[in-house]
Amino acid sequence: MSEFDSQNTTAQAIAEPPETPVQPQSDPADHDSSPAETTAARVARMQQEILARQKRWFRIAGVLFVATCLSTWMAGGLQYAVAVMAILVAHELGHYFQALRYRVPASPPFFLPMPFSPIGTMGAVIFQSPGYADRKAMFDIAISGPLAGLVLALPCAWFGVAGLAEFGIDAAKTVFVNPEDVGLVFGDPMILQWMYEFHFGPLAADEQVMLNPLLFAGWVGIFITALNLLPVGQLDGGHILYTLIGRKAHFAAYAVIASAAGWMIYSHDMAYGIFLLLLLKMGPKHPPTRDDTVPLGATRTVLGWATLAFLIIGFTPQPIMTFEVDEAAPQQEAAPQQEAAPQQEAAPQQVVRQIDTRVAANL
Repeated sequence: MSEFDSQNTTAQAIAEPPETPVQPQSDPADHDSSPAETTAARVARMQQEILARQKRWFRIAGVLFVATCLSTWMAGGLQYAVAVMAILVAHELGHYFQALRYRVPASPPFFLPMPFSPIGTMGAVIFQSPGYADRKAMFDIAISGPLAGLVLALPCAWFGVAGLAEFGIDAAKTVFVNPEDVGLVFGDPMILQWMYEFHFGPLAADEQVMLNPLLFAGWVGIFITALNLLPVGQLDGGHILYTLIGRKAHFAAYAVIASAAGWMIYSHDMAYGIFLLLLLKMGPKHPPTRDDTVPLGATRTVLGWATLAFLIIGFTPQPIMTFEVDEAAPQQEAAPQQEAAPQQEAAPQQVVRQIDTRVAANL
């Protein structure tokens, strides 16, 4: 209310008869202070809502963490569950601590259980508020997760292959199996093939490595890290490539999606179908950062390209393959083999049942 309106209302009230009630008029100073009080109350209410939301997030994250621990334990036992959860926790905390460092609002890690599956989990996700991170902060937040996860995934894979006698971990073993007798086979990325060849020497065509729990956890950690490094949208690789080359990364994202769709059509393998649909739903394009002009420097640029190059040695286009028994094979060949060496045939079949969902093909 202006000063003129205040004086006019006061004069009008004095001119009226005394028996007519006069509505009390607030002082102009009260009107000046009320917006400040309202703003302070709104800020306090928003802070309370944020705290309540964070508490709810942490409760949900805790429940999902326990559920993922149980689902991974069901998939591969206690040793596998401890190793693979350590890899996933390291990956997600790498993102989370960098977000705290740059004061970028982020949710706690939400682990994704996948019970009744070979690996027991779909990894984890962190939700980050847009518009807070600049180019440098986005790069550090994105790259810290894969690097932290690989710090544990690669040793798990190697000690799973070579063994660690001090902790009672036996080395992996190779078995000769007939692919027609194996129901589920895991494809090996190039880096695991190098480990196998370094430890065992060249493997025969029908010789495969039996995955122990520690090696299986390393395989899952390497696979999930490589999958996250695909340069598409909101994946870690999408963040890294965008901070390196800017909007040109959108062309790379479309090329990856088109290549994945073409591969699935060519190979008749729909293993990445759901994952591809999720990428399309999230959007292949990366949104701009708060400031895309912040320089990265030579060290971050080299580290970024080297991390993306891990895709070459860590990714496998056929992570899980199934084989069907050839029922058209003549029975006359099966009978002599069964009569000639019944004990020799029983041993590989027992091994196959034991490794069932944990045998890795030497691709």
